[in-house]
Amino acid sequence: MKDFAFAPDFSDIPVVHFENVGVRYGLGPEVLRDLTFSIEPHSFQFLSGPSGAGKTTLLRLILMSVRPTRGVMTLFGEEVSRIDQRRLADLRRRMGVVFQDFRLLDHLTLYENVALPLRVQEMEEARYRAEVTELLAWVGLGERMHVLPPVLSGGEKQRAAIARALITRPDLLLADEPTGNVDPGLARRLLRLFVELHRLGTAVLIATHDLALMDLYDARRLLLADGHLHIDA
Repeated sequence: MKDFAFAPDFSDIPVVHFENVGVRYGLGPEVLRDLTFSIEPHSFQFLSGPSGAGKTTLLRLILMSVRPTRGVMTLFGEEVSRIDQRRLADLRRRMGVVFQDFRLLDHLTLYENVALPLRVQEMEEARYRAEVTELLAWVGLGERMHVLPPVLSGGEKQRAAIARALITRPDLLLADEPTGNVDPGLARRLLRLFVELHRLGTAVLIATHDLALMDLYDARRLLLADGHLHIDA
């Protein structure tokens, strides 16, 4: 796989920090409580737990699509309760997300799907054309860039989703069950892609229930159970 030039700008402050964070929906009980942990720059961790444990909710907290109901949460050193919507949008652009259901647009080519985050920012194509092409080559899809998503395999769609998440050069990559719809062989290939991304300088958090996948790479494990987070370093 061709090396993709990737150089996020890191400092010594945590990418994400939670201090006694809790979250509830409406007037119901807390679904997550007393969460205290940090995600450091240039780190790699798995987030695991049984179905319904709150893995997706925790990812949504980090993305700030769900707000904590108590506690202190910081993104890139900034306390989220003190920032306005415009600044929050800036911080979100420093994160990339890989969804389990890919969320590719079927009427756009693979190249256009990957370039979409830059088009939304109204960047001229001349500025990003080479970078999109290079990134697609890096994930092994250089020869598929002009096809539409419906003709892609599940593994190709997942790699395309990874490329789209990376095109803005995020400091943090969040992946929600990225190997849930692929066979074990492809899951291992995707894991190698995430490990290579980590080696190039991005902090990575993979939410997964696949214990066999986690056994393939020695990384910190964050385990959600009964609303609490347990850390296995």
